[in-house]
Amino acid sequence: MTGKATEISELLAPTVAALGLELLGVEFAPTGNSALLRIYIDAPGRHVAIEDCEAVSREVSAVLDVEDPITSAYTLEVSSPGIDRPLFTPEQFARFVGEQAKLTLRLAQDGRRRFIARITGVEGDVVLLAHEAGDMRVKHDNIEKARLVPDLVALGLAAQPKPTGPRGKRKADKES
Repeated sequence: MTGKATEISELLAPTVAALGLELLGVEFAPTGNSALLRIYIDAPGRHVAIEDCEAVSREVSAVLDVEDPITSAYTLEVSSPGIDRPLFTPEQFARFVGEQAKLTLRLAQDGRRRFIARITGVEGDVVLLAHEAGDMRVKHDNIEKARLVPDLVALGLAAQPKPTGPRGKRKADKES
């Protein structure tokens, strides 16, 4: 998260928690004379409902109106994390050890800024990853953006891959 996103997240977390929800993170994207403020929420033990998003939008709007942390016009969006859940904190990475994530780094590491890797652990503020080029250790503050890569087969949204084997070969029928 950017500095402004972190500031807004810290401001709004108690309001979201008071609604019995978890504030996963905030994206703040200024563009010219306006900005987009996207707030990701989760509902522990259940799916996020549209009513949750509406309640957070209402309560958060009131806090933002009073505290006024954004000087330009902005659009507020409240969202569930979805199947390609964004990861904002080391604790969130730790929750998803074993899963694959798509990451964008602020500064290149091993010559790359963008890659997909399996989350293997978290040590303090360092995220441990298994990548095709080997194991990586990435400081959390070097992660610009991270999202889980959904396993569409496990979710029942894609067909099982067909087993691989010799192509074009069939067992010959027994001749009599």
